[in-house]
Amino acid sequence: SGADLNGKAVQNACIKIRERLAKLAAEISQSEAEQVQFEDSMVSTANGHSWTFPDLVQRAYMARVQLWDSGFYKTPEIHYDQVNHLGRPFFYYAYGAAVSEVAIDTLTGEMKVLRADILHDVGQSINPAIDIGQIEGGFVQGMGWLTTEELYWQPHGPHAGRLFTHAPSTYKIPTSVDIPHIFNVKLFNNQNQADTIYRSKAVGEPPFMLALSVFSAIRQAVQAAIPEKTPLVLNAPATAEEILRAIAIGRGQALAARPQAKM
Repeated sequence: SGADLNGKAVQNACIKIRERLAKLAAEISQSEAEQVQFEDSMVSTANGHSWTFPDLVQRAYMARVQLWDSGFYKTPEIHYDQVNHLGRPFFYYAYGAAVSEVAIDTLTGEMKVLRADILHDVGQSINPAIDIGQIEGGFVQGMGWLTTEELYWQPHGPHAGRLFTHAPSTYKIPTSVDIPHIFNVKLFNNQNQADTIYRSKAVGEPPFMLALSVFSAIRQAVQAAIPEKTPLVLNAPATAEEILRAIAIGRGQALAARPQAKM
């Protein structure tokens, strides 16, 4: 989103400066500003004149042509009717696909993500290394949301409603040991149809949802551990406790009541 918003504002300012430079080049060469070309660090006109870009900038400076500007950008074409739920809330969409492989321990409920393969749409990537890092981070964050990050509140008493899982000491976020041993990420390199910087796409949050493949894999693993065609009940986040509970229920075993937090 930084490239989308701030980048387009910078582009807006640069276009204004470029137009002034083109006008100067046209005046010097007695040609049309619309026919001035900026390419490969050169500036050329339709009637054969050319300068290096630094040379033209120096000429502009000496001619007291403004070489700075401000730019502004707001995302176009977005609107939404909150009452009728109609409109265009987003300028464009990003797409992705993920396949995950997990293993579960049917005696303890422990789960491990063995492998994840991701293909994600970033438009025409500006920096593939940063985009891949964002995808990996978003996916692992999503894994935490769906497998370990369970919230507990005090249900009764004078502190009813108090959140117990309020810090990393009580709220289990994923760490480096939770990253899949095999973790493949590829970019679907395809120009964004919307007018963005270099036709790229923002990639901060969309990969978060690809972790749904982990939860789906856990469901299939639990289903394989209980009698065939037995209805499966697995709640998110699929903690070790929840996985063990789902297996026990699926096998028709007696299950102790879920403990309640108390002060």
